[in-house]
Amino acid sequence: MSEEIEQRQMSGAFIAVVFIALALGIASLIWCYGLQNHLGEAEKNLAAAKAANADLNDKLTATNARLKAATETLGASVGLTQRQLEQRAQSILAAQKAADAKLIAAQEATDKQVSAVSSEVSGVKTDVGGVKTDVASTKADLDTTKSQLQRVVGDAGVMSGLIAKNHDELEILKHKGDRSYFEFTLQKGGQPTLLSTIKVQLKKVDQKKGKYTMVISSDDRNIEKKDKTIMEPVQFYSGKSPALFEIVVNSVAKNQISGYLSTPKS
Repeated sequence: MSEEIEQRQMSGAFIAVVFIALALGIASLIWCYGLQNHLGEAEKNLAAAKAANADLNDKLTATNARLKAATETLGASVGLTQRQLEQRAQSILAAQKAADAKLIAAQEATDKQVSAVSSEVSGVKTDVGGVKTDVASTKADLDTTKSQLQRVVGDAGVMSGLIAKNHDELEILKHKGDRSYFEFTLQKGGQPTLLSTIKVQLKKVDQKKGKYTMVISSDDRNIEKKDKTIMEPVQFYSGKSPALFEIVVNSVAKNQISGYLSTPKS
């Protein structure tokens, strides 16, 4: 009896052990399946993360390339602008130095002329009151006339020389000796008039508005100067080595104008 009981107990224990083992095996299988699913999901996530990271790297590389290109372009532009500014500054400085040199030279020449005149005046030892009065009066008139002379820009956009408004002022310009001057009076509809190396012909006169139209024949070509005004320098170039010619009309009457032609000494 005792042996039978022991066999039954051993059989029950064996069955219990087998049952526990089966339960553990089934639990292990379930756990392994779940772990495999988790691993598969993790692998998918890892693959997606790697793909996203690769895409991000590609975008970062492209952005860096664009930034590098933009930086190089900007650097080149800044360098070019800097060079242009430096060249412009050097050009302005050179022009300023040249203008200063001309101004100094003109001042020195003026000082020499003033000194020479002062020496000549000092050498005059006369006490004749009448002569002194005439000289002072003439000098005052000359200074007054000179102060009335002015420079203006001509119709060709070039700064003109001194402009004479009448015969007396023109005589002063002639004595300066800088240019040659030819006075004229033209009639409307008249034949072309020869002045120096050119010919001029009056075509139209508007006395009320002080305007006129003339034709200038120079170097085998005709130049029409239309609706010009009194005291306006009419400018054109003439000669084998083109030089600036100027015509100034200082009087407009009915069907008639008067003025002068200014040419280089050469």
